[in-house]
Amino acid sequence: MKTIGFIDYFLDEWHAEKYPAWIEEASGGRLKVAYAYGKIDKPDGLSNSDWCAKKGIKLLPTIEAVIEKSDYLIVLSPDHPEFHEELSELPLRSGKPTYIDKTFAPDRETALRLFEWAQTYGTPMYSSSALRFADEYAALAKDGIETMHCSGPGKFSNYSIHQIEPVVALMGTDIERVMYTGTSRFPTLLIGFADGRQAAVNHFGNPTPFGAVVNYASGDAKALKIESNFFGSFIRNLVRFFETGEGGVDPAETVAIVTVIEYGLKAAQTPHQWVELPAR
Repeated sequence: MKTIGFIDYFLDEWHAEKYPAWIEEASGGRLKVAYAYGKIDKPDGLSNSDWCAKKGIKLLPTIEAVIEKSDYLIVLSPDHPEFHEELSELPLRSGKPTYIDKTFAPDRETALRLFEWAQTYGTPMYSSSALRFADEYAALAKDGIETMHCSGPGKFSNYSIHQIEPVVALMGTDIERVMYTGTSRFPTLLIGFADGRQAAVNHFGNPTPFGAVVNYASGDAKALKIESNFFGSFIRNLVRFFETGEGGVDPAETVAIVTVIEYGLKAAQTPHQWVELPAR
């Protein structure tokens, strides 16, 4: 059995709660989350020690201790990407396969630095929204997509990745500009590609399901409601990455996704105006 170590801002959160059982099931017991570190105790939640006692996971006092004892590493903090650089630096210098949870980084500059550390120290690493692995997206042909109009719930700041990730996975990284429209409560982001193709990310009220309409240059269209077990597909990809080194996500796609989110937030300050992205 190989062991996984969690490194988190605080451990009492949904991803940390669900991943251990899912990983053990998907790996047939070959992988087990055995160690964990949390930077702080969750405000108004379980302390890290209480959370670990409940889950049967050993709490360790430092990131270094988790790295030393674990075969593989998962940096969590899914809703606090501003801590990913601090939490990920030592893992990315360790050479041990590391997954960094969504959203990968708060900005393009940080994303590039994290990938540079991984490359310099030979650390296999990737990050992704689980929505990338939905069966409905996997079944689509990529060639000929002209526009893609996505919808889903949540705030743009931490939920837009679940729509932008499939857009980049299907349409590529050649993104030139973004425009923020919609309202402050229900935003829309237009994503303009260099060749004129376009995508739209729309945030509606809860509990709006994730979905998309994909239009092809041929005139055909596909309307999708995401109903498959995308977390199950993601976890299987994660297990494959740890066990074989295969799977994962192209770093260029992850950097593009972070860049769109960063500049989408900037575009919110000047609605209905195109904001140019930095040259790749």
